[in-house]
Amino acid sequence: MVNASYAGDVSPAEAWSALQSDATAVLIDVRSQPEWAFVGVPDLSAAEKQPMLVQWQVFPTMQPNPQFTQQLESAGLSSGQPLYFICRSGARSQAAAVAATAAGLGPCFNVSDGFEGGHDGERHRGKQAGWKAEGLPWKQD
Repeated sequence: MVNASYAGDVSPAEAWSALQSDATAVLIDVRSQPEWAFVGVPDLSAAEKQPMLVQWQVFPTMQPNPQFTQQLESAGLSSGQPLYFICRSGARSQAAAVAATAAGLGPCFNVSDGFEGGHDGERHRGKQAGWKAEGLPWKQD
């Protein structure tokens, strides 16, 4: 699906392929610091990259990060550079892709289903959709 406010949604596998084939592509994980530490992060070492970690909402209050786009710009991201945003399930990352596009960055893509996807029948994440469920590389501290 393509939305005029960002470049569109891609599957985790499509994002992984783009990250491997395009040296300028960046994966930006917009989850919170505890999620990165306790749930894990995409492992991009096979693509000779690391995910950029920038919170969309700041833990513990989960208020929007007022410096989100400034943090992206300070990291040297620029217009014309493909940016792939990922969160737990694809909601926060879609909002982040819209905000980054509005700031003149991108093209910005949302990784649909995120890192863990939605709940399965037992209300667990990470088994039926998302980066982890698709068997893509990830690591946990």
